[in-house]
Order: sequence, then structure tokens, then C-alpha cells
Amino acid sequence: MLRIAALLLLAIPLAAQPIPPSIDTAFHAFRGDAVRAHLKFLASDLLEGRGPGTRGDALATSYIAAQFEAMGLQPAGDGGTYFQKVSLLNIAMDAAKSRAAFTKNGAAVLGPLVYRDQFVGGNQSQQENVSIDSDVVFVGHGVVAPEYRWDDYKGLDTRGKTLVMLVDDPPASAQEPDLFRGRARTYYGRWTYKYEIGAAKGAAAVILIHTDPAAGYGWQVVRNSWGGEQAYVKLQPGQPGLQFAGWITEAIAKQLFQTAGLDLDKLTQAAASRDFKPVPLNVRFNANVASTIRPFDTANVVAKLEGSDPVLKDEGVVYSAHHDHLGIGPADPSDPNDTIYNGAIDNASGVATLLEIARVWSTNPVPHKRTLYFAAVAAEEQGLLGSQFLGQHPPIPAGKIAMGLNFDALDLFGPVGSVTMIGIDHTTFFPTAKKVTDALGLTIVPDQAPEQGSYYRSDHFSLAKAGIPAFSVKQGLDVRGKPESWGREHVAEYRTKHYHQASDEYDPSWDFSSAVQIGQLAYWLGAEAANAAEKPMWLPGEEFYDVTARARR
Repeated sequence: MLRIAALLLLAIPLAAQPIPPSIDTAFHAFRGDAVRAHLKFLASDLLEGRGPGTRGDALATSYIAAQFEAMGLQPAGDGGTYFQKVSLLNIAMDAAKSRAAFTKNGAAVLGPLVYRDQFVGGNQSQQENVSIDSDVVFVGHGVVAPEYRWDDYKGLDTRGKTLVMLVDDPPASAQEPDLFRGRARTYYGRWTYKYEIGAAKGAAAVILIHTDPAAGYGWQVVRNSWGGEQAYVKLQPGQPGLQFAGWITEAIAKQLFQTAGLDLDKLTQAAASRDFKPVPLNVRFNANVASTIRPFDTANVVAKLEGSDPVLKDEGVVYSAHHDHLGIGPADPSDPNDTIYNGAIDNASGVATLLEIARVWSTNPVPHKRTLYFAAVAAEEQGLLGSQFLGQHPPIPAGKIAMGLNFDALDLFGPVGSVTMIGIDHTTFFPTAKKVTDALGLTIVPDQAPEQGSYYRSDHFSLAKAGIPAFSVKQGLDVRGKPESWGREHVAEYRTKHYHQASDEYDPSWDFSSAVQIGQLAYWLGAEAANAAEKPMWLPGEEFYDVTARARR
């Protein structure tokens, strides 16, 4: 039987630099059927969607640790184990005991709102019961960005108020085409930033207005992602937390603004200007939020393969993927009996590929001076919490980690001619990465959906914030042997019909040569980073240059 890896190597252009013999040997060890087997188990109903802190979560972490141990990798977790404990709180809004409405002069003008259909959210102050009765203010995009001379608050006293805001960056214009990086979403456009700044400003609540273009996904994703338990790191004494952090549909938002005698579309246009000032809606947000709070432990699963250099083995390269998904949630509209969110693509695909990379490294290692770390991280779907903890408590100091390579929601639709590694072109490692991809007949393409802020939505971002140059490795959309638009249509269908839905299940028709191709690429990139004379670095002036420079001092 022809090996999948061998088939992929046939596509290498004759003019490309030859693949080193040791790398070539490792490439031929990659097995698509091994990736398939891991994915089928991790995405099976037995694991109940791998919700953080659940039985399925424990099964997943135990399975991953057992695989690392069977490979002969050394533990790199707590106390000589493969597990790095991450203590969190699961908080779920009790919809039957909660109520939310917009009021004026003590009477409801909109609501009570219908949970999941019109709004979702929860209490981030980590109290079981809170009552909110606060003035509602529209703050545009809710952004304070001194480097862009942008402040949507203009001195507004936000303490105790409910802030309603848009989910994206302020848009660029013909006069400033690079404002907030043009089409590319920055961290200012992410929902996580909106809640963080609202909490920091002492607001009682932050309510985000959902639209498909601004969020990058439909309401069903918000509904499913926020309609159950949410995991949080326990607040420290004095640390602020929103009493309500949530979303409303675009239709409800328009009704809210109409109730206030305002036009949402016109105010959205006004919010595109630096001159925008907060607009009071002259209504109040009145809510009782009852929550069930469940403290629990989950774990990052971390293993290592020690480097060979007596000095550089104290440094490292990290491979990562998140092992969690959404657990059990609302029934899928297409199948009322299906309540398990299996997370096959998101992200059993990434963990299965990580395990195969680890296996190949354990059995076919090329010389690597730096130590290799393999981390299956927890609670990504709850806001990158596991990787945040790993970044704050790395197995070696963050400044000694040369690079991170992450895998999240790989497309299993066959070999491609291009890959994305968003941000890698802003580092000193880019020429090396291009050498590798050229040899593999691959083109490095820019972010193919920059408006979705992909760099800030997966676990590599947590590592970058800790001072580690880190990237997610993902296929491009030009699938070999398929029409030009096929890959784009395939991804669009996944995002519409399966992303964060119960239908994200294993499909026997999937082509696991995709995972082999990404695994081979990541293997070689990791080898180059592990043996580089100098650790890769962001280019001066890039977003994470200063934090990485500080970590390496």
C-alpha cells in the first residue's frame, strides 16, 4: 500500500531544495490512519463533547497522557506527571430563575428577553445571584487605542452602567486605509477585549450586538457557545468582574434603539469616526441573574522530548492543540435527539495531529538541540484559559521558548497547495519557514479571512502574550485536484452548518492526508526552530516584539 506521505512528496517541484534525508525518513513515518483513530476516539459520544471539568474531559486528558507515556515521552506537568492542573469555575445562568429586560420609568419597554433566542450571557462577577438596574449607554466599538488616537468613551463615567457596543474594530476609510490594520481584525475587535475593558472600567454589564459579518459567524454559534456553562479563572480579591456579559441579536438591538428613538444603522456609521461620543439610550437594563457555580479542575497535558545540546536543551519549542469542546448542550435543530457537541474538527483534528507529530518525533527523531514540548491544552472554547495558564506557568521560562506551533480545527479535505501561519511573516523565522514550504511545494498565504481576527482566536495568542513567537498552522483553501472554489465552499459550509454545533462529528469520507501534510510541515518547522542558532524573534515594531524582548532578558 502506498504511504500517504510518499504521495504528498511526489508534488514537490523539481527545482525545490531537496528534503534532508533525516526529515524524509520521518515524513514517511506519518500515518493518516493513526490520526483518524485518535480523532474517532476523541470525537466519540463516549467523551460527551469534552466539556471542561466533565467526565468526557477527564477521559480525553487521560487518553492523551497515556499516548504520550506509550511513546516514551517524559512528563512535563506537575510533580513529575503529564498533567498541569488548571483550576476553574464553571458558571451557568439559570434561565428559569433569571430575567432580563430594558425598562423606562419602571416599566418594561423591551422584554423580558427570550434566553438563547434573543440574548445569551452570564455573570462574570462569580456570584450566585446579582440584580442589575443601570443606565444603558451605546459606546460604539467600545475601543480605547492610543496608538490609533481612538477613544470611544470620551471621559464617560462608566461605573455601574450597562455598555452596549459593536463587535468589531472601527473600520478603515479611504483616508486611513490602514486604520486598525484595514480589513484585518485586531484584538480590539474581539469579544474578549470588549468584556475586559468593560470590567476594567467598572461597568455593571456589557452587551454586544451580534451581526453575522461583524462576528464572523451566525447567531447559532453564539447561542451554542454561550447557552451553557462558561469556565472562568477564579477572580482574585478586588479584581473586577461584570455582573452580566452577554450578546443580543441584531433584531433585538434595532428594537432597543427604536425604543430610544434612535437608529442603530446611523449610530453604527457615526461610531466609525474618532469624533463619536457615547450615546445614552435613556432606558435601563433591568436583570436578575441567577447562576449555578461549580468549581472544578481540568488539565493541560504536557510531555517533552529532551534536546541533545548541553546548553540549548534548557530552551524549547512547543507544539500545542486544545483538547476541549462544548460538552452537552441544546439539541441540534437538524436532529432533536443529538445534544452532544463532539467537536471532531474543532478540535479533535488538532489533538489527533499533535499526537501523531509526537509519535513520529519519539520514533524518528532528527537531532534537535532544544527540548520539544507537546501540550494538549484545556478550556480553549471558554476563552483560551488552558493556554493562558500554560503561558503564565510554562514548563520552562517563556523567554527560553523559541517558538510555538499550534493546531486548531484542521480541514480534512485533502492535500493543499498552500498553508497559513498568520504572523510568521512578521518574524525572523519567515525565511526559514519559506525554505521549508518551498521544498514541500507549498505557498504561505496571508490570512484568508482577516476580518475575523483569527490570530486572536486560538491558543497561540496566549503564548504570544507570554512572550513566545507562536502561530497556528492550517491548510490553505486550494485543494489539489479540486476546482478552485471547492476549498472555500467546503469551509463556508462547515462554518455555517457544523462549527460549534452538534453536527461537528466524525465523517468516514474525510481525507486524513490533510493532517499528514500539516504534520510533516510542522515536524520540519519544529526541527528548524529547535536547531536554530538564535531563537526566532518578532521583527522590531511588531505587536508582540516588546513583550518577547522583556521575556528574554
